[in-house]
Amino acid sequence: MSNPGAVITITIEIILIFAGLVFLWRVAVSPAARTHPAPLRLPAWDVAIPDFVSFLLLVLCGSMAAALAAGFAVKRLPLAGDAVTVFNGAAAQIGMLGGVAVYRFGIRGPRGAPPGPATGIFSSGVLTFLVSLPLLAVTSLAWQAFLKLCGLPAERQDLIGMFAHADSPLLLAVMIALAIVIAPIAEELVFRAGLFRYFRTRMPRWIALTVPALIFATLHVNWTTLDGFASLAPLTVLAVIFSLAYERTGRIGTSIVAHGLFNLNTILLIFSGVGV
Repeated sequence: MSNPGAVITITIEIILIFAGLVFLWRVAVSPAARTHPAPLRLPAWDVAIPDFVSFLLLVLCGSMAAALAAGFAVKRLPLAGDAVTVFNGAAAQIGMLGGVAVYRFGIRGPRGAPPGPATGIFSSGVLTFLVSLPLLAVTSLAWQAFLKLCGLPAERQDLIGMFAHADSPLLLAVMIALAIVIAPIAEELVFRAGLFRYFRTRMPRWIALTVPALIFATLHVNWTTLDGFASLAPLTVLAVIFSLAYERTGRIGTSIVAHGLFNLNTILLIFSGVGV
């Protein structure tokens, strides 16, 4: 391999994967971890069905309204190509956050005990990210082999290609902010703090883990062209890992940090010339 940046990146990635294997053994696989599992600190979500439906509707309506507004704005702004896609995506994510905010501070209001101190969120997020790497590596290899066996497309997500070919510093900065800040916050609040937390005490655990994860993963696939289908299984596994980390720590900040680090890691792999 003639690209020094790619060599360095791959070396670092291998080190991170091995670190993830060590942590995975310590926190989940070792006899001590299985005999004395850590307590689950996530309390049940005391919310009635109408309130939960309101939450979902606010998120959906917020995302759709923001996307619609972005569509009108694009016609009046000097945007084209990838910039339009990024602008619409950012608007949809911000609209989701707006729906969550309206529910939390408007309809639902502050209830129950206030959250504890944020100590340990970053370290637990880093640990979650590291643990996810070896699991995702195995999942990606198996999924790619399955797709090739079935003759199905294994193309990268549109957004990954956009990062690789972005020619505007401003567009690149917006995409990075969207990937490592806005999207992790919006998606974790909706899929983990919303769907998973609601389902986990009302349905069998495997359903609570897999249904939000599958929804999360399918939204990252273009079902018209099947672009991004290669990410379906890895993203499903990633979402399950985030849910388990959230359940174990009781802090949504843990999965937000892990999500942001995962996206940052993907961006760095793209910039270094390593295929993802």
